[in-house]
Amino acid sequence: MPPYVSRDLIAERLPLIFPEGTPNRTYCVRELAASTVFAALYIGAVESTGRFLGPVHVYRMTSEQAARSSRADREGYAQQVLRKKATIPGTRWYADNTREPIRDETLRDGLVAIGAVLRRNDLPTTSGQPRYALKAEFAALFDPTLEGDALAAAIRNFQARHLSKSALARISIMRAGAAAASAGVYITFPNRETRQLAPGPSAVISCAVIESFATRYLEQPAVLWLSESNNKVVLRDDQIAKAIGLNIEPDKNLPDIILADLGPIEPLIVFVEVVATDGAITPRRQAAMHAITDAAGFKRSQIAFLTAYQDRSSAGFRKTVSQLAWNSFAWFVSEPDSILIMRNGGTSAARLSHLLAVHDEP
Repeated sequence: MPPYVSRDLIAERLPLIFPEGTPNRTYCVRELAASTVFAALYIGAVESTGRFLGPVHVYRMTSEQAARSSRADREGYAQQVLRKKATIPGTRWYADNTREPIRDETLRDGLVAIGAVLRRNDLPTTSGQPRYALKAEFAALFDPTLEGDALAAAIRNFQARHLSKSALARISIMRAGAAAASAGVYITFPNRETRQLAPGPSAVISCAVIESFATRYLEQPAVLWLSESNNKVVLRDDQIAKAIGLNIEPDKNLPDIILADLGPIEPLIVFVEVVATDGAITPRRQAAMHAITDAAGFKRSQIAFLTAYQDRSSAGFRKTVSQLAWNSFAWFVSEPDSILIMRNGGTSAARLSHLLAVHDEP
């Protein structure tokens, strides 16, 4: 049996093991995840022990049972709870209908997918036998005697061995963004001019749009407009704007950032909304900005709309994704080489086979 450990300690360590940027992080760090890991450790469902966890071990756990830490109590619960008419004394943590969230979210899409939990493949899908076990390295992270630098080193080793390269890169970007958000952000424009933005998550996203997105997706980028969330104008380049025929009027309903790609024969104008909590490119915002460019004589093919977020798991994205306008793009600071296309249209040109062919890599 692994050492007895409280659910509170597990709840404290899960966010350290799975920091911001971890895929499906919510499933891995919420209370239900802590309860699942607790139940697995409680009954000894750890790799190579021959003991396995089922959702029933989690949703039938009671506060009184969880407080009983002897080996006999733990082994007795592991077997007794599998009986249909088993009665576990005390107040249950969850109702029976929590079975699906435990199985499908916390385990399948969370801890199994991330490489923290093993799933038996030798049982029929319809079998009710327990089939999950914590990986030994993951279970070891909850040893109550493991603390301080030793705990931090063990967590780093686990992350390096079990999280994918893309997940680790995403986590690194998120950590850097969190540090910058509290310390102020220096931004370098395409013309090498620099400015300092006020601290905050919106500043981190704005900086990434200009320094990362623009250099990746635009041939010859230029920044025509940049404002902060308090409507302070950080940059307004009327010279370039007027050279391509765009008259920027601050009293108009302008977005957070206006980029231009001066590389094509006909310049491309990119309207960008930065979303830390709210304010995406909605159909209403799209129409308002089209009115500005229509009046300036631009073709609709020269106009693009982008909503920029910190991460796909961010509260801002979850809140606004249903509001995103068709024929716009979404981009995430934590995954800079990927872009989400909100394409509208049902013609044959939009069939999946054609769309896949466009993005197929050699």
